[in-house]
Amino acid sequence: MDIVVCIKQVPDTEELPHIRVNPETNTLVRESVKGIINPFDENAIEEALRLREAKGGRVTVVSMGPPQAKEALRKALAMGADQAILISDSSFAGSDTLATSYTLAMGIRKIGKFDLLLLGKQAIDGDTAQVGPGLAEWLSIPQITYARKIEVNGNQIRAERTLEDAFEMVEVTLPCLATVTKEINIPRYPSLKGLLSAKRKEVLVWGADDLSLDRKRIGLEGSPTQVIKIFTPQPPPKGEILTGEIPEVADRLIEKLRERKIL
Repeated sequence: MDIVVCIKQVPDTEELPHIRVNPETNTLVRESVKGIINPFDENAIEEALRLREAKGGRVTVVSMGPPQAKEALRKALAMGADQAILISDSSFAGSDTLATSYTLAMGIRKIGKFDLLLLGKQAIDGDTAQVGPGLAEWLSIPQITYARKIEVNGNQIRAERTLEDAFEMVEVTLPCLATVTKEINIPRYPSLKGLLSAKRKEVLVWGADDLSLDRKRIGLEGSPTQVIKIFTPQPPPKGEILTGEIPEVADRLIEKLRERKIL
């Protein structure tokens, strides 16, 4: 079976002190931050590799992002993916989840036939969980979100998905899209052979001119969600500990509560 996995390079949480925001576009300056594969997307890659090992076929990994996102794609190749494609163009900068899902959909249409499309349930830098469902809508295929178990039998996929207070079994016909949770598997570490092989493999790069897309639907122009303001929250004031005899402390506490007009 042919499986496509969409991954995102996200900022390494250990690099938080170095993260900067462009004051003009209110978007993250990703070039200055070390990137890693979104952790949930590593589970999607692992599940694709497991299904390929059981059913045969091919795994293609796709990412939309700046040139440095090639690093994430090379790790996916080192894990065992067959092909890697980077969708990258300056015109994609500032895309919200709608523009991102549209651009990815156009890239997947260029790839052609696929049986299953896998993503992590959400990205840790945005936490919207919107790109997967949006992608399914653009491609007009059924979707299963928050899958914790996946079984494929013939042209049917059966998944157990996580709800707030229960689990739900869903069965649909391929092709379809599924987003996966951390419970589904434990991602493998790239082997030395895989790392060496990944260095030799080509990462295809597709720009806006390579895709049959509507330029009004990409980048900032195609993003109805706009960030108006970004700021660092002010830390709460430090607490004060009152010490002394109980009657004295009680009187001082009442006085301070009155000063703050709580009493």
